[in-house]
Amino acid sequence: MSIRQVFRTLLLAALLGALPASATTQLAVDLSGLARGADAVVHGVVRRVESRWSADKMRIVTDVEIQVTEALKGQPGGSVLVIQPGGRVGDVGQVVHGLASFTPGEEVVVFLEKRGARAFRVSAMAQGKYQVKRDADGKAALAVPESSEALLLDPVTRKPTESALRPLTLAELKAAVHAALRTAPAQKGQTP
Repeated sequence: MSIRQVFRTLLLAALLGALPASATTQLAVDLSGLARGADAVVHGVVRRVESRWSADKMRIVTDVEIQVTEALKGQPGGSVLVIQPGGRVGDVGQVVHGLASFTPGEEVVVFLEKRGARAFRVSAMAQGKYQVKRDADGKAALAVPESSEALLLDPVTRKPTESALRPLTLAELKAAVHAALRTAPAQKGQTP
């Protein structure tokens, strides 16, 4: 290999190393698809966010405990445990692009998929989370979809697209979830 080829290889490696590793790609979903596809939909407040090593000590996962204010779908109980890959333990961190982020005290509406007997994951990664933002008097509430670094693809054409999820009042979001569940084909063991 010539000096020129070595230089080009090192330059290319340096340039590629400087690019962000946010290459998550996923199919875009709409609100009714989120509601129908979820095992549970809850409105609640994040109580705890804690990262830990997985049982095999090979990866980091983050536990998110959400105190349930209202179950819009399913019967998840008074609180739910959401487990997500990635997080930080001590000086070691693992990042998974495209996931929803959570902060203790944050009010949220989340679309969840069962992950074992007592745990869930957020449906469609960040697309399955809405943050509830209230006005100064705490009465009016706006549900804002989580923004995502992921590249969204149209489920039919598989071409890049924008998210169809838009901010709604909390009441509008809940009404849209209930409407989607009323029009969904009945599934064995499911009650809207």
